This record gives sequence, C-alpha cells and structure tokens, in this order.
Amino acid sequence: MFVNLRITIFVFYFLTVIAFLSIAYYFSDILQVTNFYIFIIVLLCIVILSGVFISKLAIDPLIEYVKNLQNLSKETLHELNLPISTITTNTQMIKKNLDDPKALKRVERIESACEMLKQRYNELDYLIKRQSKQDIKESIELSELIRERIAFLQRIYPNKNFNLELENFVLEIDKVGLSKVIDNLIDNGVKYSPDAQDIDIKLQNKTLTIQDYGIGMDEVELLQIYDNFYQSNTHMQGFGIGLSMVKRFCDEYKIELNVQSKPKQGTKVSLTF
Repeated sequence: MFVNLRITIFVFYFLTVIAFLSIAYYFSDILQVTNFYIFIIVLLCIVILSGVFISKLAIDPLIEYVKNLQNLSKETLHELNLPISTITTNTQMIKKNLDDPKALKRVERIESACEMLKQRYNELDYLIKRQSKQDIKESIELSELIRERIAFLQRIYPNKNFNLELENFVLEIDKVGLSKVIDNLIDNGVKYSPDAQDIDIKLQNKTLTIQDYGIGMDEVELLQIYDNFYQSNTHMQGFGIGLSMVKRFCDEYKIELNVQSKPKQGTKVSLTF
C-alpha cells in the first residue's frame, strides 16, 4: 500500500516540476511576458494547487488506514470482553465447589491470568480513547485505586511486603493512565530490590510516595532516568521506557514528580497532585 503511495506521489511531483518548468519557459521565451508580478502569481497558483493535490494523495490513504485500524481495534476489544467475562464468571462458580487446595491454586492462577488479560483490555481501550481525543478524566478515590493496584501486583510478587499508609484523597484524572504510572513505579521498586522484602507506599497531604530499599542510583544515573530505553541495570527485564512514560503523564496532568536515590540504600519516588 505505502510503496504504491510513494510511487504515485513521486510521479505526481515529477509531472508537477515538468509542468512548472514548461509554464515558466512558455511565459518567458514564447509569450515574452515582461510583467514579473503576473508571472509570480501564476507560478504561485500552480504551487498551491500541486501542494493541495500532493497532500491529498499523501494523507487520504493514511486517514483511511488509521480509521480501519481503529475500527478493527474496537471490534477486537468488543469480542475480547465476552470470553474474559465468561472465564471470570465460570472460575468463580468452580471455586465454590472445590475443596482440593491444589485445584484451588490452579483456579487462582487462571483468575490471575484473566486479571492480566483485563488489564491489557483496559490499556487497549485507553489507547483508543486517547487517539480519538475522548475525555478520559473521571473522579476517583486515589487510596482505593492504590489498593486495587497492590492487590493485582501482590499476585505477581507474592514474596514482597507492600506496607500501606493511605489517606483518603479524591481527584479527577485519567484513571487508566494513573494506574499504569503506579504499576510502573511499584514494579521498578520491586525489580531493583531483589534482596529487600519491603516496599513502603504512603499517601499523605496529596503526595503519593513509593519507597524501596534496593540497589538505588547515583547522581549520574538520576540525570538519565527519564531518557527512553535507559536502564540503570541492563540485566533487568524490561525496555527502559517506564519512567519516561511516567514523566510524560505527570507533565500532562501537572503532577510534581520527584525522585531521590542513593546507591545501596534504595529509591524514593514522590508524586504531588
């Protein structure tokens, strides 16, 4: 599709240049037009018309492609919702009739996997809404959202102790985007604290603080943490885009982001709303 589009644009551009030079030659050598302003106006009209046609050739197929992609994403999301709901409902019914601990653990693993699918579903829905410029703000109780995220992450990291001190705080914000921010910050705290069990999470005076007791960072590393694809430890799993995403979200919603860290003492991240 795009190869043909490039060829079409190139051919149109080539013909436009030939037409431009031919008209210039016709006016200057054959008609011998001496009025410079008429010559400039004619050429300007040709340039504007060719610009309009070239932009139409370039943009219209891309718009159609994006619309088709968005429609496909929406249809896929709609189709995903039914099997996810079916799995959730049936696992809950099965659990009620199970007494075997091993069987219960297997069902719980299915529930955890289904919860992860729900998370991906919500993120896809979130991305589609962002692309279509829909208003995605909603009123949330931040302490409840944090507890929801901790319940989800506790299944992934059952050996970690998440110590919570949360005050009630209501704000209007993009809930899915903030959930991704919280998940990223806590996930970083866990990944960079392989030998420490505790992650402290506090919400006080409109400030969310996440403290780990892991490997920490020096001043040079702190200057680079918001760069795309940067990882202070290249052996850790991930792509190094978490904190850059966090920074963009905080900038968009005027959240003050502060990171304090010392090597071998841990890292403290604060979000002030």
